Amino acid sequence: MPTACVTGAAGFIGYHLSRRLLSLGWAVTGIDNLNDYYDVGLKRDRLQQLSSIALFKFHHLDICDHIALEGIYSREQFDFTIHLAAQAGVRYSLENPRAYTRSNIDGFLNILECCRSFGSKHLIYGSSSSVYGFNSKVPFSVRDSVDHPVSIYAATKKANELMAHVYSHLYQLPTTGLRFFTVYGPWGRPDMAPFLFTKSILEGTPLKVFNHGDLRRDYTFIDDVVDAVVPIIETIPAPDSGENSNLRPDRSWAPYRIYNIGNHQPVALPYFIELLERYTGHKAICLPMPMQPGDVPTTYADVSELEETIGFGPRTSIEDGLREFVVWYREYYGL
Repeated sequence: MPTACVTGAAGFIGYHLSRRLLSLGWAVTGIDNLNDYYDVGLKRDRLQQLSSIALFKFHHLDICDHIALEGIYSREQFDFTIHLAAQAGVRYSLENPRAYTRSNIDGFLNILECCRSFGSKHLIYGSSSSVYGFNSKVPFSVRDSVDHPVSIYAATKKANELMAHVYSHLYQLPTTGLRFFTVYGPWGRPDMAPFLFTKSILEGTPLKVFNHGDLRRDYTFIDDVVDAVVPIIETIPAPDSGENSNLRPDRSWAPYRIYNIGNHQPVALPYFIELLERYTGHKAICLPMPMQPGDVPTTYADVSELEETIGFGPRTSIEDGLREFVVWYREYYGL
């Protein structure tokens, strides 16, 4: 029976991934600090769903507590670690940058140390499309330079990739970073556009439309994300045989890889709002706003590396995905 530690198990991606692994017969130990960045009740409801499954175990723990984290790793042997716990959100990083360095840097170091010390076969960790910053070349490729982040959040995710490479090099710890592109779907995060916009439209309150609506996002449905992550877990990276002088940003002489996980199809914000109006049956009240600091106009994933490695191809259209999200939202909130 494969065993996995999933940090951020009460979070959006962590919850869905844990459910999938459990359905496949994995034993999953979840870790989460249940912080109040967004509705803790939603996180507890996700956990309640997971806790009804016999092979799931949960620890209420902050990954910044290295002593408690090491205690769990010393008592429980994990084949794999999927690290999804992080302080999320680009805009919030402008208000509280220290929360990001604490969780995303110090916390990630603790995960790396536990994987090194207690023999994880493979560390898979969440990075972000935000590392691409203002890159003008689209679609964004893992071969592109990502040396110019435009938010603290993006900088911490780039730092995670660098830290992982060090551990892959020094200790031969296989690591894989996953750059997620705007993940959405049932049980999604309340700080993300699908949730915020659906809520505003149903309540008849104005929704903030940044950059006056001139935004495009590569919205990626949660089931497609999980379809990609599960086979990656057991796809342990091998050192690249190429010359050190001709390195690519996404791989190395060390057992290290980076992949994009996206839908490969950016959606214009006006069409996104139009779909939500259609599925809710209500008209949106749009409040045009300037571009927010730290935001970018477009995200667009090149997923060719993932396709070559595991045959990944996103299957869910924005039309189907948003329809499913709105159905879940109405059911969850009794609307």
